[in-house]
Amino acid sequence: MSGPLQTGLLAATPPGWYEAALQSLEVLLVDHANCEKKAASTALGLMFQYADDTALGLSLARLAREELRHYEQVLGLMAKREVRYARLPPGRYAGELRRAVTAHEPVRRLDLLIAGQLIEARSSERFAGLIPLLPEDIARFYAGLEAAEARHRSLYSDLARRHAEASGLDYAVRLAALATVEADLATRPDPLFRFHSGPPA
Repeated sequence: MSGPLQTGLLAATPPGWYEAALQSLEVLLVDHANCEKKAASTALGLMFQYADDTALGLSLARLAREELRHYEQVLGLMAKREVRYARLPPGRYAGELRRAVTAHEPVRRLDLLIAGQLIEARSSERFAGLIPLLPEDIARFYAGLEAAEARHRSLYSDLARRHAEASGLDYAVRLAALATVEADLATRPDPLFRFHSGPPA
């Protein structure tokens, strides 16, 4: 994993999460598909909220297209493995991270972009950790996704830094605050196994 200054992550995924992933491959794939849809939805939501920022809109439009393509690819992999898509109760990760987002502008926009950076960074880290452990077909697919998520993390980081500079905000302070919440969510024992959950309770 890259250092914290590059990714924003303050803690590595515990080994227990990877052990749970190997025992819950079907849940992993289904929740991964859900995550790709949510990632596309997040990008679209930011485009609508900040429609006056053309550069942000163009960047996130490309990101949303790529996330939807990944969703299609996950569904294709699930079909080959005869894994049925199913609704899963949401985990705590995204909801609790979003609750740490500041309510007022312009800090809210910065926090939303940093939250995107952290989620993509965690995804990239977990894909990289899973690759040597998974069956070959999933590992090969995840190898490509790890690089894509790293690009998405860099995009959100660049957008956040640009907004912070333009608005006179301290990117490092908000990153540290949200990264502390994210690290707790990714490492604290969790009753539900999900792609972004903590290790099993």
